[in-house]
Parts: sequence; C-alpha cells; structure tokens
Amino acid sequence: MSLHPLGAPVPEMLRTERLLLRPLLTSDAGLDYDAVMSDPAALRRWSQASWPADDFTLDENRADLERHEREHREGVAFTFTVLSPDGSRCLGCVYVQPVRAEVLPHVPSSRWPTQVAFWVRASEVASELDRHLLATLRNWFAADWRFDLVLFAVAVGDARQRELMAESGLARRAEVTLADGRRCAIHF
Repeated sequence: MSLHPLGAPVPEMLRTERLLLRPLLTSDAGLDYDAVMSDPAALRRWSQASWPADDFTLDENRADLERHEREHREGVAFTFTVLSPDGSRCLGCVYVQPVRAEVLPHVPSSRWPTQVAFWVRASEVASELDRHLLATLRNWFAADWRFDLVLFAVAVGDARQRELMAESGLARRAEVTLADGRRCAIHF
C-alpha cells in the first residue's frame, strides 16, 4: 500500500530562491556523501544513532541511497535531497515516512498521516536554511500533498529543531521512545 493517499501523485520537485527539493537518487551519492560527511557528529546527534560513522564510505552511502530510491519508487517512503538552487551542492535531506507505531497512540485519528524529519548541513544553520526549509515544507505539504496530518519528528536533544518547531507554531504533542531507544518529540 502506498504511503501517499489514494494513489495521488507524489510531488516531484519544489524550488525556492534558496533551495531545490527533488527525489534523492542513487546518482546523487557523491553530492550527498559530501553533505553527510561535512559534519558527521552533528548528524549523529540529529539521528541519535551511530550513523554516519567517521569511517563511513561513499559505497556505504550509495547503498543507503539505493534503498531510499527504491522506497520512493515503491511509494512506501519518500526521501528528498535538499540542493542549492542550481543543483550543484547537497544542503540536506527530507524524509517522508509512515508514522511510527510508537507515535500513533499520541496523535488524533487520521486516515492519511505522515511523519517528516529533515536535516541541513551544519554550515547552513547560520543562514537559517533550516528555518526556510521548515516553512517551505509546511507550505508544500499543505498545497501539494494529500496527507491529512503531517507530524514533524525531532530528536529530544535537538534544541535547534525544537526551537524551530515552536517558532513556526507547531506544538509539541508528545515525547516518544522508539523501539530502538531513540527519543523523539512529535510536533504538529
């Protein structure tokens, strides 16, 4: 069953003056790897996991991208690369996924919910690209997607993303421990 409701087409691209969003492809491995390895410690804090290890390789990244591209094609999850407007540099990533089972008891009944997470390069936070991306995503989901509930999942320890959620008017609705032990705050 497709994550996106009723077989509605999945939006394929969005461009703003600061970024380009499009599906993440295996052929993006080099650009994506550069972004991932620009600050692996920041991504480990964001993901609350050991990914990416300091010795993470381009081949390992390519395997991750193959999985994301396959999931996107099959409609079970959608991963978008965040690129510079000209497409020459990867600035981050957006993950559109089914709502985790541990989260469902904390959200209102919904026929077509989704859970969204994103990151941007640590070097882009000073220019507030993350704030721009969140506003862009909220508008995009409202205008072009057919989900009836969009939740944003944030690592409990990620003060910056918690601040962005609050400033944008997204209320913290629950704090959840996932099956793998990670703690997430759910905002909508």
